[in-house]
Amino acid sequence: MEPKYDHRAIEEKIYHRWEESGAFTPQINPQKKPFTILLPLPNANDPMHMGHALFTVGDILARYHRMLGDPTLWLPGADHAGIETQYVYEKHLAKEGKSRFDFDRETLFKMVWGFVEKNRELNKNQLKRLGFSLDWTRYHYSLEPQIVENVLATFRKLYHDKLLYRGQRLVNYCPRCGTAFSELEVDYQERSDFLYYLNYGPVSVATTRPETIFADTAVAINPKDKRYLKLPGQQATIPLLNLTIPIITDPAIDIKFGSGALKVTPGHDPLDFEIGSRHHLPVISIVDRAGRLDFSDPRFNGLREKAILETLSGLKIPAAREKILELLVKSGALIKKEPLTHAVGICYRCGTVIEPLLLPQWFVKTKSLAEPAIAAIKTGKTKIVPQKRFAKMYFDWMENIKDWNISRQIVWGPRIPVWYCLDCNAEIQIGFISSRGEKVSGPYRVLKENYPFAEISRGLQTLIAPQDAVYQLEPGPCQKCHSEQTLQETDTFDTWFLSGQWPLTTLGYNVAHPEESSGDFEYFYPTSVLDTLWDILFFWVGRMMMFGLYLTGEAPFRVIHLHARVVDRTGQKMSKSRGNVIDPIIMVDKYGADALRMALTAGVTPGGDIALSEEKIIGYRNFANKIWNMGRFLSSDKIKKDLTAKSPGDAALELLVKNLVRQTTDYLRTYRFGQAAEELYRVTWHELADKYIEEYKKGLLSYSVLKNSYLTILKLLHPFIPFVTEAVWDQFSPEKLLISTSWPPIHRTDKI
Repeated sequence: MEPKYDHRAIEEKIYHRWEESGAFTPQINPQKKPFTILLPLPNANDPMHMGHALFTVGDILARYHRMLGDPTLWLPGADHAGIETQYVYEKHLAKEGKSRFDFDRETLFKMVWGFVEKNRELNKNQLKRLGFSLDWTRYHYSLEPQIVENVLATFRKLYHDKLLYRGQRLVNYCPRCGTAFSELEVDYQERSDFLYYLNYGPVSVATTRPETIFADTAVAINPKDKRYLKLPGQQATIPLLNLTIPIITDPAIDIKFGSGALKVTPGHDPLDFEIGSRHHLPVISIVDRAGRLDFSDPRFNGLREKAILETLSGLKIPAAREKILELLVKSGALIKKEPLTHAVGICYRCGTVIEPLLLPQWFVKTKSLAEPAIAAIKTGKTKIVPQKRFAKMYFDWMENIKDWNISRQIVWGPRIPVWYCLDCNAEIQIGFISSRGEKVSGPYRVLKENYPFAEISRGLQTLIAPQDAVYQLEPGPCQKCHSEQTLQETDTFDTWFLSGQWPLTTLGYNVAHPEESSGDFEYFYPTSVLDTLWDILFFWVGRMMMFGLYLTGEAPFRVIHLHARVVDRTGQKMSKSRGNVIDPIIMVDKYGADALRMALTAGVTPGGDIALSEEKIIGYRNFANKIWNMGRFLSSDKIKKDLTAKSPGDAALELLVKNLVRQTTDYLRTYRFGQAAEELYRVTWHELADKYIEEYKKGLLSYSVLKNSYLTILKLLHPFIPFVTEAVWDQFSPEKLLISTSWPPIHRTDKI
């Protein structure tokens, strides 16, 4: 053995040997119960970050169960990642002075596809660099044709089961990303703002959004508010416009907030939308998809204050607010303003303030889907670990679940399988790039006078069908009028709609024809364990539970193990803005994959944050060196190798190792990886190296017991630090790879 462990010279060769041996690929054996674990999908848009390195937990489980003799499937894949990937790609376009609006959707899709393919290969290589023993023969990508077809079949099944609808609903919209988001994808940020008190005639109204006053359709007060008992039934006046609106009562109004009177703007606030629905108020929208004021609603036709609206039209929200406040002050309608700290919804991708907009979107009814997913946890069919911390979080979300908006106004992803006939829907709004490269938009009834259907179809960017548009679920001529002029919906699926079906689609479940599902699905589903970060318990885990039960009747996991995030040494979340990001691949280059894996595992409590620093990684690099040096010492031709004689210290070492086997096995069975790694480190360094090797040098320990104890500990360490353990094992047993050996036997009666 070389004097020093050189991970750079060893790791790639060892991984290649593992792959060539077929150790990663399980065989279906009906006589044995399999162990199945899915890789949480890396996004196919960027290199890996430290969160991806935590896939180490899944790899520990896979290697452990493989050594137990279980047919073990550790299934890899990659997610196209919808809006996240398009957002990353748009930043590349911006550097070239271009944007997504310069391309028709087919061209842009192909450009993003090429970008993603390069990163997908990069991600595969990075997963290998970290030693993940994934079955690459079963690798899947979320845009594979068969996976996409399954997803489309699920859409059709939901539709036919009356669990899917197209609704004109207030949705969370990001003007920067140009798409709607579900409630789960909105982050909330505390911001310092002002509460503005405005004169509405008989009552003053407090609001944080003066720019939406033109879309008000009522003023509401709480019926129990004694200050305003005489106001219901009277008329309030919208400042600047002198339009009158009714004063109504509603129990949802907070008497203690502001003046106790709420301006009801159903087109721009979720609570106001609910109040408006209860009172049958008109819904007016004055903000377009670019986040600019738009006064095209018929309400504003013929107003004497038309000049005011013209000065505001086209302004983005921040500029519009500033200008409107200026006009309110000048008119005397602004009574006062008070400082206010409140939570503001922002886009989880780009940080832009979310604008609630009334748009036609596709929704999944989730209440009936959530009920079996709740029952699966409550009855113990699926177990959440750590249960105390995360089960309540799961129930809180599932029991209060809202219908799921699955529409995304982006190019990157499978399009919703719905087709609109342009002849039957002449008011459909279309945006496209003409054959001369011009950006053209407008209703089809106008566009068709100057542009042939083929040109519109070829250059298509977006379409917005009216709420009452007729549609069909299959391509081809219109099923109503037989016109050939049909266009597919340009909304794409929410990424989580695809990844929510991941356990099914990757294992070969056939949604349209379940009886034709693959042998892999029959054998490996439901999966054994899902290990993932707790912050996607809602986004991903809950949806996989719902889809798995809806489509197959069985929950997709027996155990959901949730680990926590990686933070810096001070407990701060890693972010580029803080400058505390640690690149996992750089750490692997410098110190080896084993050092990083151990640093991410040792001492970590279940569900607790993982504090990481370069110094900690260096410490476990030294541990890998220690293991190497011990192996070098024990395999040396220069030391005495008495294989028969017993020595005084043998019994104590044998008992220590037996207890370590039992304890490590117990820790792994109960998902206490941090304690397992810490105890393995302690016994290896401070017992075996510091104590027993020294006793051997003094003649107080036999070589055979010392060697066998060392080899047993190598087996226990292998799931955590596979490279150095495999490299050293080869010095003692080159005929068989350590990855394929059996887990040490447990000396007790109960079966592990």
